[in-house]
Amino acid sequence: MERTVYIETYGCQMNVADTELVLGILAKSGYAQSHRPESADVILVNTCAVRENAEQRIFGRLGDFKPMKRSNLGVVVGVLGCMAERLRRQLVESETHVDLVIGPDEYRRLPELIENATSGEKGIAVRLSRVETYDDIAPLRTDGIGAWLSVMRGCDKFCTFCVVPFTRGRERSRSLEGIVDEVKGLVDSGFREVTLLGQNVNSYRDNGFDFADLLKHVADVDRSLRVRFTTSHPQDMSEKLIETIARYENICNYIHLPVQSGSDRILQMMNRSYTTEHYLELVRRITKSIPGVSLSTDVIAGFPTETAADHQLTLDLLKEVRFDGAFTFKYSPRENTKAWHMKDDVSDEIKTRRLSEIIDLQRSISLLKNQAHIGCAMEVLVEGESKRSPVDWYGRTDTNKVVVFPKNGASVGDYLPITVERANSATLFGQSHPETVHKSKFEHSMHKV
Repeated sequence: MERTVYIETYGCQMNVADTELVLGILAKSGYAQSHRPESADVILVNTCAVRENAEQRIFGRLGDFKPMKRSNLGVVVGVLGCMAERLRRQLVESETHVDLVIGPDEYRRLPELIENATSGEKGIAVRLSRVETYDDIAPLRTDGIGAWLSVMRGCDKFCTFCVVPFTRGRERSRSLEGIVDEVKGLVDSGFREVTLLGQNVNSYRDNGFDFADLLKHVADVDRSLRVRFTTSHPQDMSEKLIETIARYENICNYIHLPVQSGSDRILQMMNRSYTTEHYLELVRRITKSIPGVSLSTDVIAGFPTETAADHQLTLDLLKEVRFDGAFTFKYSPRENTKAWHMKDDVSDEIKTRRLSEIIDLQRSISLLKNQAHIGCAMEVLVEGESKRSPVDWYGRTDTNKVVVFPKNGASVGDYLPITVERANSATLFGQSHPETVHKSKFEHSMHKV
C-alpha cells in the first residue's frame, strides 16, 4: 500500500523550495503527497524561526495534530526547518507527539528516520553542513508556471538581528552547471518563470562564476522564460549584476533590496555593512541603468535603542526612494544573535505605532506608483484564477505588479498585454485584448507555450 506524506510550509520562499526538495526525496522512497493531514501516514511541518510570532503559530498548529496522533499511533509527526534547528530540545520535551525534528541540512535522512519512527524511535537530526547543497536532488514541483530554485544555502553576513546563519549554516553554492540543467528541465516541463533563491543570492560563487554569470546563463536557456531572483544584499549588488539585469529582457526588472533602517547608527548596530548614502547611491545607479525598474525592501521597526529620530530617518528614506512595496516587521529578539544580548528597550506599543506609520506611508507611495500605470498597457504572465472572482485571471508584470483581469479566452501561461483601468496599493485591475496580443520581447519563442 502506498504511503502518503502531508507537508505544511511556513515562512519564506526558501522554505517553499525546501518542501519541494523534501517531497522529491520522499517520492524516491515511495511516498505520495497527501493534501489532508487526516489521511496521511506522515505529517510534516516545515518551519520558520525568523520571528517569534511565526514560531507561536507553529506551536499552535502542532497542537492540532495531537488528536490525530492519539487516534492513530502509527502516524508520524515531524518538524522540519529552521525552528527544528533552533528549538530541538523544546520540541522534543514539550511536544511529546512529535516524532521527528529535522534541520535544513539533514533532509536526506528523512526516509530512514521516518522508518525508525514507525517503530517508536524518535529522531533528531539537526547537524549543520558546510557542503550540503542538495545539488543532485530533483525537487517535486506541482505548479507548472513558476518555480522556486534554490541556488545556494546559508548566509555569512551575520546581521545582528538574524538567526539564519545559526539555523541554516554558512554560505555554500550549487554548481552553475547543475542549476542550468535544472532550468532546462523546467523549461521542457512547461514552466514559464523561475526565481533563483538564496539568503543572499549576490554572494553566489562557483569556480570563478559569480551571480551575474549565473543569471546570464539561466537567462540564455530560453528567452521566453522569465527569470527573477531574491534576496539581494546591498553590499553585494555589483555594477556587473546591474548591467546583466539591464541587458537581458527576460531578466525581470524587479529587485528586492532590503534596507532595514534609514538610520546609519541603527544600520551599524545591525551589522548591515553599508550606510544610507551608499544605499541611495546604489538605488540611483539601478534606476539609471534599468529604466522602469521596480524596487521593494524590508524594514524593521523598533530595533534596540531606536529613537524617534532614527524612525524619522527611516520614513525619510522611504519618501526619497519611493519603493513599489515593502515587507515591514516589528523587531523580534532571536536567541543566539548578537542583538539578543542588546536590551530590547523599545516598547511593543512604540514598535506597533512606528510600524503602522511605516505601513501607512508605504501604502500611500505604492498607491500613487500603481495609479501612475492607469491607461498603460503592461505585459502580464497569466498565473492562475483570481481568488476573489472565478471569471478573472491574475498574473504579474515583469516588475512584479499583480494584475487582475477578465479571462476573455486567455490561458494560464500566456503573456498578454493588459490595459490598466484602476489600481489600489497592492493590485492593478485591467482588461485584456486578445485581438491585439503582441508577443513583444517573447515573440521568437511564444510558439513553445
